[in-house]
Amino acid sequence: MSPMLTIAKREFRSYFDSPLAYVVICLSFLGLGLIFFLWPGRGFWQQDRATLQTLFYFAPAGLSLLVVPVITMRLMAEERRSGTLEMLITLPVKDSDVIMGKYLGALGLVLTLVLATILYPLFMFRFPWVLGPLDAGPVTSGYLGLILFSLAATAVGLLISSLTDSQSIAFFLTFFVLGVFWFSGILADYLPGTVANVLNFMSFESRMEGFMRGLIDTRDIVFFLSVTGVALVIAFRALERRKWA
Repeated sequence: MSPMLTIAKREFRSYFDSPLAYVVICLSFLGLGLIFFLWPGRGFWQQDRATLQTLFYFAPAGLSLLVVPVITMRLMAEERRSGTLEMLITLPVKDSDVIMGKYLGALGLVLTLVLATILYPLFMFRFPWVLGPLDAGPVTSGYLGLILFSLAATAVGLLISSLTDSQSIAFFLTFFVLGVFWFSGILADYLPGTVANVLNFMSFESRMEGFMRGLIDTRDIVFFLSVTGVALVIAFRALERRKWA
């Protein structure tokens, strides 16, 4: 097994060696379930049609404001605080293996949570309940959007964690940055001209709108992949700089 996969496996397993993964998964499902079914005006029972748009709207917000900051805050910050990062980077592994291993381990938990939400449409529209015909197109594109969003958000969280020694600071910075990325489209409605265009361009919410409606735009795919790539490259440079400092 390559060093990258070994690190990823260790990182993914470490979440389940503590209560963290179980608490995050349980609270996320509880919160998403309450919002999906009972949110005033947008809850499933108020829409009178078989749609999962509410799920695909609120799931990324929950990932941005809670799940990803909690999962990624310890990736590099804890290693730096405890001094184990120095030991790790002196081992015969590449810096890129460390970054990608950490990233894949955290991404594995995020995607586990995202893919587990497939239970919603399966239980509601297949078995044991059959609440009506469900258009598979928007569901498929919605999950594609969620996966791309998870790639980018986890990379941003890893980047921020690589820049600080404090898990608390990493959490709040990730919370803030991902919150800005998600809500910038709403803020753009109140601003004029070029500023509004920039905010709309960087808005994760705006990028997810097409996926929610069943539309797959290659520009949105490229955007999420670009954010992922840039964040991972900067995280790699931050680790490389520390190694030679």
